[in-house]
Amino acid sequence: MKIIELIISNDEDGIEAISLVDRPAIESNFITLAKEYEMNLAEVDTEKKILMGPALIPNKMIFRKNGESKYQIFFSENTVEQASQMYLKNGNQSNATLQHQTKVDGMSLVESWIITDPAMDKSKSYGFNLPKGTWMVSMKADNEEMWAKAKSGEIKGFSIEGYFADKLSLELLPEISDDELVNQIINIIENEQR
Repeated sequence: MKIIELIISNDEDGIEAISLVDRPAIESNFITLAKEYEMNLAEVDTEKKILMGPALIPNKMIFRKNGESKYQIFFSENTVEQASQMYLKNGNQSNATLQHQTKVDGMSLVESWIITDPAMDKSKSYGFNLPKGTWMVSMKADNEEMWAKAKSGEIKGFSIEGYFADKLSLELLPEISDDELVNQIINIIENEQR
């Protein structure tokens, strides 16, 4: 199985939209900030209809299949930060889709940040336990249908849509298990960050 690092190589690469999905590839759901979260959010009331969750988690292996070809992709911490900045710089705050298929109106990014200290990040107070470099977003749901889908659990998280270049492509050797290779790659990434 191949492992591919996706990068931003030019000004045309990057994220064009955030999709509301039932199965986020990054395997982390958003939370809805509404009545049941009033205790945790003194400044957010039931009228605000905010969805909060990770848009991208750095170095998270994401399984992909294209026909018979199976591979994993990941984004470095640097690419996650660059993508989050370009998304805002390019004015894509109101670009949203449902399940990567249908454009959705009435969804706007109202907050965006990169987790710099996982132990102290405000996402922790909402039950998230995410690594340094994660891109967190909050979206305002002025679209009643999307808000209802989020509250019912029909949609569970965010997924990005965009264009990226392949930087690194490793072919796994058949005698190495997927878990062993992932552990080796994690060790390499951690050593490079030191």
